[in-house]
Amino acid sequence: MPKLIRLYITNVAIGFGLAAVFVGMLMWFNIGNLWHLISTSDKGWLALVILWVSNGIIFAGVQFAIAVMKMKDDDDDDGPGGGLREGVMQREFATIPVQAEQPREAFLNKR
Repeated sequence: MPKLIRLYITNVAIGFGLAAVFVGMLMWFNIGNLWHLISTSDKGWLALVILWVSNGIIFAGVQFAIAVMKMKDDDDDDGPGGGLREGVMQREFATIPVQAEQPREAFLNKR
């Protein structure tokens, strides 16, 4: 199996495991009276599964993003960088003074 696929599957499993712990803590501490709502409803198991899956998607995505951002490049960055030391062409704009037809105070007094 390719390394990237294995990395993805591992981090998704970790994310869904963290989501299970999170949902379990929500139920244990009865946040928002969720335990009572789920345990007294006939469709409570469905609410629990939806809560776990939706949190699992978020946790898995964050876990995989963290794993990708922590990956180290194999390139040697020890040498000098910055590309070629060539000059960059820049346009030079000349400023042209413009005479105002009305003084500023006349514009401010109209308001």
